[in-house]
Amino acid sequence: MASIAAAAGRDDRAAVDKAMALLSAFGNDALTGAGVSELARRADMSKSTAFRVLAMLQRSGAVERAGNAYRLGKLINNLGASHESASHGRIRDALTPYLADLYEMSRQTVHLAVLVGTDVVYLNKLYGHLQVRSPSRIGGRAPAYCTAVGKMLLSYDPDATEQVLRSELSAWTPATITDPDAFRAELAKVRETNIAFDREEILVGLNCIAAPVMGANGRPVAAMSVSGPAGKFAPDSQANVLRKVCYAASRAVAAASAHRQQ
Repeated sequence: MASIAAAAGRDDRAAVDKAMALLSAFGNDALTGAGVSELARRADMSKSTAFRVLAMLQRSGAVERAGNAYRLGKLINNLGASHESASHGRIRDALTPYLADLYEMSRQTVHLAVLVGTDVVYLNKLYGHLQVRSPSRIGGRAPAYCTAVGKMLLSYDPDATEQVLRSELSAWTPATITDPDAFRAELAKVRETNIAFDREEILVGLNCIAAPVMGANGRPVAAMSVSGPAGKFAPDSQANVLRKVCYAASRAVAAASAHRQQ
């Protein structure tokens, strides 16, 4: 019996080691996903073994399917993360109707996001007709420096910007802005125009445009964006619609703030 238990223990440890190797193999594809063959290669295991371990991880919520690929699931993304704050819940509830307006006007995928540290957190997302592989998910995070909503929010937050620039700006794609001076110049332009772009900076094939929803204190409480596939979607074409919706949302936020102060 002891030998059986010992063998079982060795098998369990081996399974954990394989699972950890696969989870580590995602690397920069943690949000967007990678195929079984590629993950197996990175983890130095057979494709059949990788497929079996990924199935186990999927059942536990550690990974999830993303089309024909896998990406890290909610279980991993939620580790160490706090539950949605009351303020984020209020922002989501108050601004989702305007996000729906933005979807109706653009018919593209739209996002509502806030800044948390140096990441953006997506409070809501509505999918458009032009489907495109995307790293965003409701409740998920993404680096602020290579997303349109993130750049929009960073442009109003010097402290968060300096925190971003103290770390390495990793290149998610060949188009990611990784030079600190170039990034500062980008944020200056974003602040001047109140429009931010992600031109395939977090994912090849994905373009995005964002604008702020302003609070009563003159700082954004959130940002909204419209995104679509590069080559089929021209972000600039949505600038007027995005500004119109965000202006209406900002007026609603200001009115709600004034009402609470009465």
